[in-house]
Amino acid sequence: MTTIDRQSGALLLRHLRERRGWSWTDLARALRDTAQQLTVTSLMNRHLASIQRAVARWESVSDRTSPGDRYQLLLAQLYARTPAGDLAIGPGSDFETLLDALRHFGTPPQRIQHLVDLVAQSGQNHGGDLLVALAHATLPTIGAVQRDPSTLDHEVVSRLHESVAAINGQIGGAPFVRLQLQLAPIVEACRRFLELDQVGPRRELHLLAAAAYSLAGRLAFETRDDEAAMALYTEATRAAGHLADRSHRAAIQTSHTMVTLHATDDLAAARTIARAATVDAHRGPSYAVRARAHAVHAEISARAGQTREAVVALDRAWKTVEQLAVDDPHSGFNADHLSGFDGLCALHAGDAGQAHDSLSRSVAALRLSRDAVQRGIVSTDLALARLRLDDPAACVDLLHKAVDIAATTGGRVAAQRIRLARRDLRPWRSEDFLAELDDHIHDTMIGR
Repeated sequence: MTTIDRQSGALLLRHLRERRGWSWTDLARALRDTAQQLTVTSLMNRHLASIQRAVARWESVSDRTSPGDRYQLLLAQLYARTPAGDLAIGPGSDFETLLDALRHFGTPPQRIQHLVDLVAQSGQNHGGDLLVALAHATLPTIGAVQRDPSTLDHEVVSRLHESVAAINGQIGGAPFVRLQLQLAPIVEACRRFLELDQVGPRRELHLLAAAAYSLAGRLAFETRDDEAAMALYTEATRAAGHLADRSHRAAIQTSHTMVTLHATDDLAAARTIARAATVDAHRGPSYAVRARAHAVHAEISARAGQTREAVVALDRAWKTVEQLAVDDPHSGFNADHLSGFDGLCALHAGDAGQAHDSLSRSVAALRLSRDAVQRGIVSTDLALARLRLDDPAACVDLLHKAVDIAATTGGRVAAQRIRLARRDLRPWRSEDFLAELDDHIHDTMIGR
């Protein structure tokens, strides 16, 4: 069970800083330097004053702010080493004190263990370099090209693309911030490679950049860095614009649409991107991308109360799904995923029965590890459908499952929807089953 004692956590962080003789500015500078070492783009160029304010909020006994995922990793990297640079993570170390502080802030045990594993891995296998521990397979390749740009050939780009795909494949099974750090060197490399004059395979390089930037945007969103996410999706869209196959740009735009929706609640902005995605999707050969583009457009329309437009978009999505080919290079979206969109649209339209049936089919089918994040989202939508069918106890049972999935994957959208579902359960606040759900949320998701 996670016990919150925020005041003790704040005092421990202050104690750590003062024990090293650092001011707030000193710690802010150390954190920014560490971000530069790990190429955490969203923090490496941030003004010291901004980081200093964050440090001050963490140490305030009256503030409710605690270090987020990225700052936790930077603090771990910083305090895992003595001022002399030696690794020290055992009892009595600054690192152990940091972990105690994070526990007081309510950081879940699994996240604490991830920090321990990362620091231990970097110390034992990679000379203490956390970035190498995270991305050791790609850094030698990137370094070689930076020393000699003429070595940037098809094989190098292909190997980097495989690394991006491997990182993407870990979603749902590894912390998003860890994946973000694994991807960061590739993102920075793409930017540098694209600045080189007519070197290497340009089409393959743009394809790599589009994939890397898009995934980086998704990971930035999941780690609650929305400004960076939007900038990365813009870069991804620009890179994909150099590709003749418009399916690539459409796939990026569908993801950008959902991130815009959930990060800003700006339906108008999300609708603009969704419409651009459907246009590009029909200029490309992938039926999977077309189906997803129509499904995303349907959800945006349903949320805006445009039921007729949502029905038309869903109908197009279902007709497109029937034409899916096994050799579609953009495969990944299918009828199982579409059932989730179908159910959500029905939920917004007020048809809880249809929503329940569609969402049940989707949850039952989304069983692969890579589907875990989506399963958490659809499970919460299914819980809401049960609530609309006047079965709050069944709704809570389903939310327990969704909470476990969200706690494991760290999925931001699922966490958002769990909070909304909990709000709709307020009329049953005196019921024991709701108190048990609150305890479950508190114990497994606090600090996310």
